[in-house]
Amino acid sequence: MSQKISGVKGMNDLLPGELGGDMAPVETWQFIERAAREVFSRFGYGEIRTPMVEDTALFVRSVGEETDIVGKEMYTFEDKGGRSLSLRPEGTAPAVRAYIEHSVLNQEPLTRWYYVGPMFRYERMKTGRYRQFFQIGAEALGSKEAAQDVELMDMVVQLLEQVGLKDVSLNLNSLGDDACRPAYHQKLVDYLKSHREQLCEDCQRRLETNPMRVLDCKNEKCQAIVKAAPNILEFLCEPCKAHFADVRRKLDVLGIRYVVNPQIVRGLDYYTRTTFEFIAAHPALGTASTVGGGGRYDKLLKALGGPDVPAVGFALGLDRLTLLLKEGGQKYSAPPDLFVAVADEGSADAAFALASKLRHEGLKVEFDTRGGSLKSQMKRADKTKARFTLVLGQAERESGKGQLKPMAGGEPIAVSLSEVAQAVRAAGQGTAGQG
Repeated sequence: MSQKISGVKGMNDLLPGELGGDMAPVETWQFIERAAREVFSRFGYGEIRTPMVEDTALFVRSVGEETDIVGKEMYTFEDKGGRSLSLRPEGTAPAVRAYIEHSVLNQEPLTRWYYVGPMFRYERMKTGRYRQFFQIGAEALGSKEAAQDVELMDMVVQLLEQVGLKDVSLNLNSLGDDACRPAYHQKLVDYLKSHREQLCEDCQRRLETNPMRVLDCKNEKCQAIVKAAPNILEFLCEPCKAHFADVRRKLDVLGIRYVVNPQIVRGLDYYTRTTFEFIAAHPALGTASTVGGGGRYDKLLKALGGPDVPAVGFALGLDRLTLLLKEGGQKYSAPPDLFVAVADEGSADAAFALASKLRHEGLKVEFDTRGGSLKSQMKRADKTKARFTLVLGQAERESGKGQLKPMAGGEPIAVSLSEVAQAVRAAGQGTAGQG
């Protein structure tokens, strides 16, 4: 017997219906993706699709060489041409690379994009944190105004409302800029060095390479130390203070509730000024409670050889959103409108043709291509949870008439075989296209 080959650890199969095990069924993923495309289009955002593989230097220069992502988590390899390539660990840098490469600024001064797709990081796995994970993200390039920051947060709020996710709080912070952050950075380093021995091993390393990442550590001992650390909001220069105040004022104008949280620093080096996270209060996610976040990255484009263009963006963890919806128990796949069953061997082709015709007419139709006994077909019809079943045999073919049997109970409905689609719709709104 050949040895069974399993999937790569931390990279999950997404299966339809009840087959997915711990993962949410693929219909839940499709539901969120459809909602995201609908909401984002209302705001004027267009979809961008970038390659899953990029030049490694793109992430080293944007995300930061001393970040955990670049230092420990990227899937990096050398291709046959000797180039160092990496599977994308996040979506902003590829979008910015595309913006620069295609000279988008020359075509439109304000660019709004969104993306949906897989990202890859070699992480310590837990619920909601995988090595292939999926993100829905958006980037707005060309606006330095606080209104652009808030528009993105509003977009997330409206998406969460549309898919029915509640108890997700917006946490807000400002990281300042090159004018005011150095003074804070030095104060933070001095404070953390005085507590070096109490920090975890990772944070002792971060203290030398990327001290602000200590603020984001989930270790309980580190969190206790961080609570008394200097507050970055007390170090903001006047322009950064004004920007942050304008962000909060515009959130108030829109009625969006938020919490100011000075520990929101995100895990990437390119952020300046506004940073934010959406945090879910649900035990299903454990410590992976952040379902999304983002911020402003006004210096990134220039750092990557592009124009000096301000920008802001966010990303949502699709894996985590689907887990939250899965906990709610709601089903996102519509049952078939009709199951067409075959009563005798001579009616198989006619039933096959009828199923095809009804699909052309917009119905969601199940047909068991294996054939089998009528009893076995009806068991299959029950399993599919079809709204109606129509049995086609010699009598139905000769008379041109049949019966729609409601699978939830009720009297059969007499119907002409040429008007099945109309009869199904008349008996209740068809579900075609909703699954």
